[in-house]
Amino acid sequence: MSQIKVKNFGPIKEGLLENDGWLDISKVTVFLGNQGSGKSVVAKLISTFTWMEKVLTRGDYDKEEFEEQGHFVQERLSFHRIDNYLDRHGRTLIEYKGESRHFRFAENRLTISEIQNGSYELPQIVYVPAERNFISYVQTPMASKQISPALSEFVEEVNNAAKNLSRSLILPINEQVFVEYQANGNIFYLQGKDYRLNLTEASSGFQSLVPLYLVAQNLSESVYQDSHFQGNVLTPEQRERIRERLRKIIADSSLSEDLRRIALQEVAKDFKKTAFIDIVEEPEQNLFPESQWDLLIELLEFNNKNKGNKLIVTSHSPYLVNYFSIAIQASYLQDKIIQTSLTQSERDSKLDQLRRVIPLEAAIASSHVIIYELDERTGLIGRLPSPEGIPSDKNYLNQSLRHGNELFDQLLDIEQEL
Repeated sequence: MSQIKVKNFGPIKEGLLENDGWLDISKVTVFLGNQGSGKSVVAKLISTFTWMEKVLTRGDYDKEEFEEQGHFVQERLSFHRIDNYLDRHGRTLIEYKGESRHFRFAENRLTISEIQNGSYELPQIVYVPAERNFISYVQTPMASKQISPALSEFVEEVNNAAKNLSRSLILPINEQVFVEYQANGNIFYLQGKDYRLNLTEASSGFQSLVPLYLVAQNLSESVYQDSHFQGNVLTPEQRERIRERLRKIIADSSLSEDLRRIALQEVAKDFKKTAFIDIVEEPEQNLFPESQWDLLIELLEFNNKNKGNKLIVTSHSPYLVNYFSIAIQASYLQDKIIQTSLTQSERDSKLDQLRRVIPLEAAIASSHVIIYELDERTGLIGRLPSPEGIPSDKNYLNQSLRHGNELFDQLLDIEQEL
């Protein structure tokens, strides 16, 4: 299991007080908290380090380039526009332990050491920013060069997914709503029962969901096909030949940074990816609670396709926490039904009953879910308790709901006095 430690970086001060500050990154990892509490900061750091670990393991870069003074801040942190979050007194500490690399940023220097693990799931990583509604109005990735590089890269992923969309794709929300892509003009259309709309004319909920869902569906399926196609397994000799091509590109000083990146990406396609890491800011954005549930089911199904897949979420939604609890309880009941002494017919009947509540492909074991809460007032991070495997309802989001009820009770008291 990968881990990350963050101290004195942006809104995060002491970070997690337990476990020596280490946050475990599980198959499903959720970050809750107020705006400005650091949820996206941690998610962006995870995205950064998982990408760096991938390209170092694959051989795209030498670690000395990443360790060069200023590179991590100016190139990697600036990609997500979090380079100004460093502590002015130099007290920032960021560590990441992955499957093959250990990164430590302290005293404004990055050091990297190799972990002798023996196994490494080569991931396809995507960061889905909260600003994704903007994509509905962006015709090409070049049109977004003035915005963050992370959003610009996500635009490219949306366009790649659109090119692989050979037919209309049914969306998980509402009833029988399809998204279609018109390459001539680079336009997305929503096709409903009695309407057809340009995505720019659709509601903000559809504008938020379409790019998120399109990319997740495309990449999860691509990784699934890649990892299950045995003919694509590379021999050690083939892997070394690919690494040699990568080394030649890296050593070619005539290439600009952009050209080198493009060349590396083309060669890297020959490597087989075996895991999909889906990092999503606010999946609930602009969505009705029922639609949040429908989307979460799909994201969990995508996440369950491969053993090494991970879903990392930042959220303000109390509904999502409850929905994760449903997915966890479904997994528990599924195991219990399978292990009972019922007849096969009775087990099948009970499983069918369970499927009518939630697709079992979206069920997730409690041991694979971790929820963290971030406090913008203290800069601390806490792990949400999970009694009997179910996330506690004593979380920040439910406390806010209770606070609203308490305020209303006070108003009722005043009314009664009148």
